[in-house]
Amino acid sequence: MLQICPNGTRSGSDHPAVPVTPSAVGAAVRAAAEVGARDAHVHCKDGAGGDTIEPAHVAATLTAVREAAPGVTVGVTTGAWTAPDPAERAALVRSWTVLPDHASVNFHEPGAELVAGTLLDLGVGVEAGIFSGTDAAERFLAWPHAGRVLRVLAEVTDTDPETARETAKDLLHALRAGHERPILLHGEDGGAWPVLRFAARRGLDTRIGLEDTLTLPDGSPAADNTALVQTARALITTV
Repeated sequence: MLQICPNGTRSGSDHPAVPVTPSAVGAAVRAAAEVGARDAHVHCKDGAGGDTIEPAHVAATLTAVREAAPGVTVGVTTGAWTAPDPAERAALVRSWTVLPDHASVNFHEPGAELVAGTLLDLGVGVEAGIFSGTDAAERFLAWPHAGRVLRVLAEVTDTDPETARETAKDLLHALRAGHERPILLHGEDGGAWPVLRFAARRGLDTRIGLEDTLTLPDGSPAADNTALVQTARALITTV
């Protein structure tokens, strides 16, 4: 499965094709789906372009994506930067009026277990975000509900293209025991393409989009999310 991550914490100042408004996010996901993406991980934005999990913004973004790309499952971030206090973050999740298919929870962040448990109570799939270089794998595997998550979102934060693959191997090794859930493995910036190739060779789900990288494998600027997905699909079919 190839997931599209069209925006992340980025904005138009990072790349003109980063979608911010609900309609732009919907259009980006639709275009990505037309060239092979089957799932989406989006960051909902407030009026100033910042990440938010406020109910109205979540509802607007999810509705726009589902109208534009009805065959695509869609998830949102619950990153701590959207609401630093875990109790507030969980309360905002409980107040959502439109539910995503899944939501990512970064297990190195304070209150991850509370937020993830809240999502499970609502029937929302949990992408357990496990960042390399953190204690997230240990915390996740110690969580009693680790076996209930939708998938593990294994995030290689090593951006060096020469070492990102080894970091990915170490991260997978740390996740080998204690759960039986699918793993989506991805990298970022300079590590994005090496890790995508590594994930494809391992038969793992992966993702691509302007959240993870602004460039194509040869280092040239990507025109947009669609170009990234097209390139990823071509690489996946040849490894």
